[in-house]
Amino acid sequence: VTDAGLGVDGMTRAIRSAAPQWIIGQTPGLSLARIGNLPGKRLSVKTMDPVARRILGLSGSIYGFASTYAGQQYRPTAEQPDPNPTDDAAILFTSGSTGPAKGVRYTHQKLSALTQRLQHTLHVEPGSSLLAGFAPFALLGPAIGATSVTPNMSVTKPATLTAKSLAQAAIAGDTTMIFASPAALRNVVDTAHELNTEQRTALEQISMLLSAGAPVPVPLMNEVLELVPNAEFHSPYGMTESLLISDIDHHTQHAIAGRDDRGVCVGKPLDVARVAMAPLDFLGRSSDELFEGDIAVNKLAEIVISTPHMLAGYDKLYNTNRQTRVDSVDGLQWHRTGDIGHFDEHGRLWIEGRTQHIVTPSTGAFGPGGPEDDIQRLPSINRVAIVGVGPVGTQAIVAVVEPHDGQIKPGLAPSALTDDVRAATDIDIAAVLVTHRVPVDIRHNSKINRPLLAEWAEKVLAGGKVTAL
Repeated sequence: VTDAGLGVDGMTRAIRSAAPQWIIGQTPGLSLARIGNLPGKRLSVKTMDPVARRILGLSGSIYGFASTYAGQQYRPTAEQPDPNPTDDAAILFTSGSTGPAKGVRYTHQKLSALTQRLQHTLHVEPGSSLLAGFAPFALLGPAIGATSVTPNMSVTKPATLTAKSLAQAAIAGDTTMIFASPAALRNVVDTAHELNTEQRTALEQISMLLSAGAPVPVPLMNEVLELVPNAEFHSPYGMTESLLISDIDHHTQHAIAGRDDRGVCVGKPLDVARVAMAPLDFLGRSSDELFEGDIAVNKLAEIVISTPHMLAGYDKLYNTNRQTRVDSVDGLQWHRTGDIGHFDEHGRLWIEGRTQHIVTPSTGAFGPGGPEDDIQRLPSINRVAIVGVGPVGTQAIVAVVEPHDGQIKPGLAPSALTDDVRAATDIDIAAVLVTHRVPVDIRHNSKINRPLLAEWAEKVLAGGKVTAL
């Protein structure tokens, strides 16, 4: 499973590496497959006219197959037997926001465990309907036994979701659950004034709302809950490699709002998930030893997981498999996530960034999530990224901000803005730079490209030309 958020190069690499038997898509993706001579027979979703079928080299359409085989029941044959639990069931590609997109293998056994976990977590029952403002969950809806509805939006650009589109989809699908990214919910709130009475009433029927892919600020939660007042708001933590690891609801978010922990709290691990910590050393390197329980509390570490519904491995990425599967505690399969954070004394997990985003000043390694959260609270700031510039172990800490005021020129921030940013956090910020756009990924519209910003910041601080990002 891939999406347009990977771009042409990413899509091409993903399809060539997976070597599928069939490619199912819309016209842009099918055109790429034809032009690039990508492996797999091509199927459109809707039945196209003969000219389009010939140009795109189609073998048929999903609608056509549905009509041809309507009423027939699947039966295994000698040529097409039932799959074994250990056979591959799906290859899901990561967003590519922290490097080239990786193919994540799920066997039938793993995928079955995932759907069961989703059913349990989402309280799926007869009549449940999932409104998916996030592409992967549009596919998972039918798998968990829920009607799946996708609003009128670009699923690869979550921030295009409007309140009216959300409400109309909720009406059409008699929706009980919504899954959307924080960027999508931000735009829903911003366009809520366009809703009519019928649409507002439809949103009041929602019983559960989930948002993931990036931290969900408490103020945004509050604004969304004004539109869906009868919903339980959950923000699960997971990734393509294991969609559900921990979960937190809005009640807990409010209860911990006064804590001074670094990063974003994602709640306690699920009952089927084991989460261990590989502490970071002074230079930000993960330990070979894993810590769990009380000895893991308040240690900045790489997060290591073991769940029944996690990936079986990466597809054809043998070095990546070796690097992420180095642990064997209790004979279990473990996965090094690349995320960093800490446990608090109540067993709640806090996310502080990624291993490749660790900043290493002379005072010791830290994750960017904490100070970014501090600065993000400033009313003048739309987005912020903390990056390290210089040699590992002696890096200067730089804040790159995207202010709401678009009239501020890119480059070194004005002194007043610099003072505000420095006063907002307790780390020693060497410089504050302004950009008109902090670059984020396409799939979530929220994951910041910090390596690109670090490279840009280094050039600007060295006296180079202030270029657009």
